[in-house]
Amino acid sequence: MRLRLIWVGKTRDAHLRALAGEYLKRLSRFVRCEVTELRESNAEDPRACLEEEGKRVLGALASDALTILLDVSGKTVWSSEELAARVEEWEGRSVKEVAFVVGGHLGVSEEVRRRAQVRWSLSRLTLTHEMARVVLAEQLYRAYTIARGLPYQK
Repeated sequence: MRLRLIWVGKTRDAHLRALAGEYLKRLSRFVRCEVTELRESNAEDPRACLEEEGKRVLGALASDALTILLDVSGKTVWSSEELAARVEEWEGRSVKEVAFVVGGHLGVSEEVRRRAQVRWSLSRLTLTHEMARVVLAEQLYRAYTIARGLPYQK
């Protein structure tokens, strides 16, 4: 199985970029993990911006990828243990690729929302998209340590 993390824009904060990188490095011990950073739109109209970025997201998704959209209004809220169980389920079903999508500061287009099989809310709290990247990477790493019965390495 491969995990693909797709997000719009670069992580500008050096501390957050380093922290996400650290968790992704740790995660790579368990699973192939690729990050796809997509260029932000410079369109002035918000709707045009969402549409342009949405096309880029859809273009980055494999046709058979299980797509999970990180969405503040998502109905699915997994605990770390539930995420670990999902990881084991995906591996057991031989899912080839699981793609996690983090939109830009405006969110994502309706087409991206429709393409996602799961709309996952990391928290009832609102997180910046850069912070969501760190939380996503950390929770995926934590899920793999739980699934493998390993102590969580801090």
